Amino acid sequence: MTAETPAQTISARIDGRRPDQLRPISFTNNIAPYATGSTLIEWGKTRVICGVTIEESVPRWMKEQGVVGGWITAEYSMLPYSTLTRKQRDISKGKIDGRSQEIQRLIGRSMRAALDLEKLGQRTIWVDCDVLQADGGTRTAAITGAFVALQFAIQKLMAAGKILVNPIANGVAAVSVGIVNGQPLLDLCYEEDVAASVDMNFVMNSAGKFIELQGTGEESSFSEQELAAMIALGKSGIKQLLALQQTALCAS
Repeated sequence: MTAETPAQTISARIDGRRPDQLRPISFTNNIAPYATGSTLIEWGKTRVICGVTIEESVPRWMKEQGVVGGWITAEYSMLPYSTLTRKQRDISKGKIDGRSQEIQRLIGRSMRAALDLEKLGQRTIWVDCDVLQADGGTRTAAITGAFVALQFAIQKLMAAGKILVNPIANGVAAVSVGIVNGQPLLDLCYEEDVAASVDMNFVMNSAGKFIELQGTGEESSFSEQELAAMIALGKSGIKQLLALQQTALCAS
């Protein structure tokens, strides 16, 4: 398979989209009035509230090691009613599950990659992402929404004179890509994700550079040509997402 899929091999997706088409995406900003910045991202049937709060101090390890600047950390959770069957709360199990821990670390790394932490000053930014409804791509929705909420928080800090120079270096967005029935597809919904033989998540910045790639052959391997096709789809999706983020920021 080449990076360009011949038209005659394209089959209809479960929701009628083209292979290179994102699900509908919208942002409802300032959804959490007590947060410094917040948005509800609706991506297909996936819905995630992303809120940012500011703490005027840094973690103890930064003080002990003499690390200058600030820090960004993230927490991610799926509400019990976000899936078809009730998901048990982490607090009832006494520990966070491995998947949630992996995702919140990914969100934190992605947001830190967007900022010049020295310009942030001695403060910690908390990014909370809560999944209201899951239909595939919750981590990519969380990252994409979190950056919008982060932008609003930074704007408030600058308006209050707490930050004099904008610390945001680049925009950040994330999208999923996979191979389903031999065909590379952008932005997998739940049914496609379950059926995918290859599943990948792309996190990229507005400079066109990769922040993180997560790719797995679920039940099979994949070729260099298939990887090239997925990269092309992922880059196209990221470009669209970055434009949607800016539209959301300008609309508020």
